[in-house]
Amino acid sequence: MKRSLSRSVLKGLVRRHKAHLRMAANLDLLVHLNFLLFLHRLAEETRTKAIADKSKTIKYEHVLTSAKIILKKSRG
Repeated sequence: MKRSLSRSVLKGLVRRHKAHLRMAANLDLLVHLNFLLFLHRLAEETRTKAIADKSKTIKYEHVLTSAKIILKKSRG
């Protein structure tokens, strides 16, 4: 897998937003895995939304409403 950000840049970004947190050595891997889990949840929720709307194709509106649902669940 090719990285678009180096490990030090990613750590710098996290440190800038959450300066009070201690960071693990494998932070980039954890961020990548979290991103993959989010994409998986988004794909499942979007597919469910498209089926509920009786649509054979997944449309932008399905992705948008699914993303709002997932983000609302993750914050709550």
